[in-house]
Amino acid sequence: MDDAAGRLRERSARFLKGMCVQIGESREGEVVILRPTGRIDNETSPAFQSRLLAALASAKNVLLDLEAVEYVSSAGLRALMVASKQSKSAEGRIGVTSLQPVVKEIFAISRFAFVVPVFDKPADAIAAWK
Repeated sequence: MDDAAGRLRERSARFLKGMCVQIGESREGEVVILRPTGRIDNETSPAFQSRLLAALASAKNVLLDLEAVEYVSSAGLRALMVASKQSKSAEGRIGVTSLQPVVKEIFAISRFAFVVPVFDKPADAIAAWK
């Protein structure tokens, strides 16, 4: 019985882990850098959007370092669109950097670089925003 309960807890933990997105944060001067990991999809985009909007409420310049993001769905793009609108209305800036090949292709196909500026590396965005 204990073994079955342990397996159930382990499966539940794996399921819940997949439903949340881990987001690291650092600051470089006046730029808040968010570093999400994993996938930004239907399951994780609400938490991603909440964290992103909270960062925009506390800083004018927010950079998303997507180096550890393997996939962004339309729900993730929507979260970025909402954040971009909020940023513009507050006269702030939002950008993305370090796109993995799949994410870069998603941005190209959706023409999302017209919505959110894309930088090769974090230092490029920080330099452009000085």
